[in-house]
Amino acid sequence: MNDDRLLVGTRKGLFVYEANDTNPRSWKQTAHHFIGEPVTAALADARDGTLYAALNLGHFGVKLHRLPAGAREWEPCTTPVYPPQPEADTTTAAAPQPASAQQPANAETVEASEPLWSLEQIWTLEPGGADQPGTLWAGTIPGGLFRSDDRGETWTLNVPLWNRPERREWMGGGYDHAGIHSVLVDPRDSRHVTIAVSSGGVWQTNDSGESWRQTAYGMQADYMPPERREEPNVQDPHRVVQCQGAPDTLWTQHHCGIFRSTDGGEHWGRIEAQPSSFGFAVAVHPQDPDTAWFVPAIKDAYRIPVDGRLVVTRTRDGGRTFEQFSQGLPPAPAYDLIYRHGLVVDSTGTRLAMGSTTGGLWTSDNAGETWHEISAHLPPIYHVSFA
Repeated sequence: MNDDRLLVGTRKGLFVYEANDTNPRSWKQTAHHFIGEPVTAALADARDGTLYAALNLGHFGVKLHRLPAGAREWEPCTTPVYPPQPEADTTTAAAPQPASAQQPANAETVEASEPLWSLEQIWTLEPGGADQPGTLWAGTIPGGLFRSDDRGETWTLNVPLWNRPERREWMGGGYDHAGIHSVLVDPRDSRHVTIAVSSGGVWQTNDSGESWRQTAYGMQADYMPPERREEPNVQDPHRVVQCQGAPDTLWTQHHCGIFRSTDGGEHWGRIEAQPSSFGFAVAVHPQDPDTAWFVPAIKDAYRIPVDGRLVVTRTRDGGRTFEQFSQGLPPAPAYDLIYRHGLVVDSTGTRLAMGSTTGGLWTSDNAGETWHEISAHLPPIYHVSFA
């Protein structure tokens, strides 16, 4: 992967930037796709060069598009669809049957106390392993995980996860309903997949989704009563990332702090940082598991930078110490918030990109120590990724 393109999903379309070969600080906008339409997730599939874009058109529903390598026109993909809800599920947990994307959605029988059975948003798109050409994963709201083995032509709901009785306790974290925002495929074994739910903790499978287990042990939900704060199913990890060169190390920016695991996500340890341990975004160095970046904020009702000062923090010793960087970022008062998918590091670990809710887009070519403004006037940014 050259990482010479930057995909920026916004409330008003997908922007594409290309790097200047002679000036690493210079990026040029080369395309604007889906003008005026909210792009909630984007994926550049390094296996075959295909681009994917997920749109949330509100009243007109969720759409998914694909741009094959070398093509000029986007083509529609089938959108993941939840199966019809069994009537029994209005009172007791019922087991849906595997559904292809051609089945119609039917949420008419859902009662107010029941989890939603209708696609609201594709929150993340991730490729399968290198040994799984054509396989894609989609994390959605309201908490369903879908898989496609034909580049988005058809999708199947992962029924074993959907059938877990714990799902009934999942709740929205930022949205009205629970959602899967992080899908991590182990580079050593494509059957091993880790997901994170807001709010429903961290779950893992070692058999491609045939069975699942909770692995949020050690996380702490301070918003719960003391006797429930360490229950894995009530945790709200805002974003979970995995070091590709050392896959047993995972980092999460949780609603109640920063947590790190060094045993493959089985157990987590809490880390305190200044000026705040709250935020949404986290990025981890692709080879150095001790190096990670965060964007701190004030939590709950505020959700703005601490003291109106936008900074990026970095640890290079596994969270024992943190540095703060703001050179090149807007001076205080600045109220940019960075969403879950708004911070990314490239395959070298030296170049980062960051996009904010107020339309700011920045890159760094020295591991986050200084930042360069690409644009200050984009629509609110939901997603950034290198391609």
